[in-house]
Amino acid sequence: MLSDQELLRYSRQILLPQIDVDGQLRLKQGRALIVGLGGLGSPVALYLAAAGVGELHLADFDTVDLTNLQRQIVHDSQTVGRSKVDSAIARLTALNPDIRLVGHPRALDEDSLADAVAAVDVVLDCCDNFSTREAVNAACVAAGKPLVSGAAIRLEGQLSVFDPRRDDSPCYHCLYGHGSEAELTCSEAGVVGPLVGLVGSLQALEALKLLAGFGEPLVGRLLLVDALGTRFRELRVKRDPECAVCGAAHA
Repeated sequence: MLSDQELLRYSRQILLPQIDVDGQLRLKQGRALIVGLGGLGSPVALYLAAAGVGELHLADFDTVDLTNLQRQIVHDSQTVGRSKVDSAIARLTALNPDIRLVGHPRALDEDSLADAVAAVDVVLDCCDNFSTREAVNAACVAAGKPLVSGAAIRLEGQLSVFDPRRDDSPCYHCLYGHGSEAELTCSEAGVVGPLVGLVGSLQALEALKLLAGFGEPLVGRLLLVDALGTRFRELRVKRDPECAVCGAAHA
């Protein structure tokens, strides 16, 4: 049940007929894994905590650097040099002490990643490298858990939802394969802060829709964000029956 304090705290979203008390209860019972607590993971963690998602698992092996603070808003100047997981836990606890926070401050190997994915209801890929994205996708396909994937660099962003519970949903590998371009990071190519805030906020929204059961998740669609021209474009994405991760031969 929701306490009187919870009914008051979440009253503005409970007022929405698409959420209501039942949806808020589903959020309270929900569990989410956030992989990466940088520019994307920061707004994701803040908004999921603020919305009352009952259990957040936070995974990041890095420490807070001064150069992060231009965009990684869950951290601050006082936490430079600290583990990003510890920094985020402190901030989220101050924001909402009623939720449960589980930290993963070390790099996740195949086994620990599989365990972390199995322990939650939805996974949010907020990392910044292709190999981790591929590993997270494979773990989500194997466990049958929906994956909300976001990316942002320079002045461009992308967002999609991959849900292996649906027969019509592609996976991350269907879309990107093994990758064809050399990886670029924000430290090499740059990124504007509000762009990662925008993409991360949309990731949080998609996770809330999946957990509370409202709206139409971004499954089978890739949202492209052009921050320079403030334009959004949507592409349809189909499942690849020959996909090396989710194809019938590998099911």
